[in-house]
Amino acid sequence: MFFNAEFSAPWCFRSPPSRQVAPHLTLEAKHVIIYHLLTHGRAYANVDGGSRVSLSAGDIVVFPHGDPHIMGNGRDVEPRDNGRFLQEIMSQGLKPARMGGGGEITRFICGYLVCDRQLSKAFLAGLPPLFKVNIGSDSSGQWLESSIRYSVEQAVAAQTGSEIVVAKLSEALFVDTLRRYVEQLPPGQTGWLAGARDPDVGNALALVHRQPSDPWTIAELARQVGVSRSVLAERFRHFLGVPPMAYLTRWRLQLGAQMLASTSRSVAQIASEVGYESEPAFNRAFKREFGSPPARFRMKSKAATARQGALAGTRAESATQSRPA
Repeated sequence: MFFNAEFSAPWCFRSPPSRQVAPHLTLEAKHVIIYHLLTHGRAYANVDGGSRVSLSAGDIVVFPHGDPHIMGNGRDVEPRDNGRFLQEIMSQGLKPARMGGGGEITRFICGYLVCDRQLSKAFLAGLPPLFKVNIGSDSSGQWLESSIRYSVEQAVAAQTGSEIVVAKLSEALFVDTLRRYVEQLPPGQTGWLAGARDPDVGNALALVHRQPSDPWTIAELARQVGVSRSVLAERFRHFLGVPPMAYLTRWRLQLGAQMLASTSRSVAQIASEVGYESEPAFNRAFKREFGSPPARFRMKSKAATARQGALAGTRAESATQSRPA
């Protein structure tokens, strides 16, 4: 989902944590990544308690953990608390929102990307609370920015299919931003994203993510990557802090947790689909990782989703009742 803004200096707003935004976007217990793409002018951004980051046209600033943050341009402006106007903001759609003191113009598009908490945990853990990337520095980024601007304009004009195009472009924008961020990581950086950039670890990660249920061994994984077992194990530990098989086990269990929360498949079916030969073995490993057996985990997840859905429905009803006729 996008929010389309044209603000004139001086202006400033405070965005609430994404857990407050999530019920307005999805009925499921999902994580929301917030990002802002500046298409014109300049601004600043900072998480609460953090230093300001200067932004200019072509910059995209990302808040991967959904931290509350401030954006603005100009001095001596009391931040508007967007947490009080979430329903209004979300119902705005892509019609341009305008505010400010009539000075220098800043145009930007706010994106809200919903993702699964378990499956996104690995790469999100390696990201800072805030980072920015400029996508206007080369032809591919300029094409992507122009495409998004054009598609937003088409969506505002209610052109058929425009919102689907915008949604797909938002995913492409986020992937391109992550790619650029990874390319800028210093040589000594560790973590999931740095590991994905490493040829050996990156190839191994690609294999286990594409085919998690295959009967992988360290020998087979090393053979397909084209290195020795000792080299692969050492590089995995360097970047991710765990050996390859431990990472594979954790990834399988995260996939299992996602299936338990989002499908009605039996525990035995899920165990087989994520690479376990027996349901009891899956149950034991799952309890070690999540602190409760699969059946109880599923029950808690469904209850949390129901509560979030009820909360979103209540907020929508309240907003409708308070809106003037």
